[in-house]
Amino acid sequence: MDAANLLPHINASLNALSAVLLVAGRVLIAQRRIAAHRRAMLGALAVSALFLVSYIAYHYAAPIFVFRGHGPIRAVYYALLVSHVVLAALALPLVLATAWFGLNRIDARHRALARWVWPLWMYVSISGVVVYLLLYQVYA
Repeated sequence: MDAANLLPHINASLNALSAVLLVAGRVLIAQRRIAAHRRAMLGALAVSALFLVSYIAYHYAAPIFVFRGHGPIRAVYYALLVSHVVLAALALPLVLATAWFGLNRIDARHRALARWVWPLWMYVSISGVVVYLLLYQVYA
């Protein structure tokens, strides 16, 4: 398998790892373990940035992969894909702003924004894995 064909699998793994780090960060902040929360969330940010670079490289080099499912699953897949892409674009500046507030200890603004951004980022991470499974595993 060449590098271009390997990238979708790497991208899905990065999305899954991001989701795991997001859950860890959420648990850690609930335990008031701020330093550990910061490391988990910076890890999620780094993994998501790596995903974005890999995703852009893949779509720059690879042909478009057509979804092969038929029937009602096709509508489900495209609804999921569209919501994933739109919310990912929306999440990027919000994630960066939330991280900036957290790193600069502007805690009230960080918490207020994180309440909205965390579920959005989690949805994008998990839906990315589901899109991958539907496209490359279930209906390949």
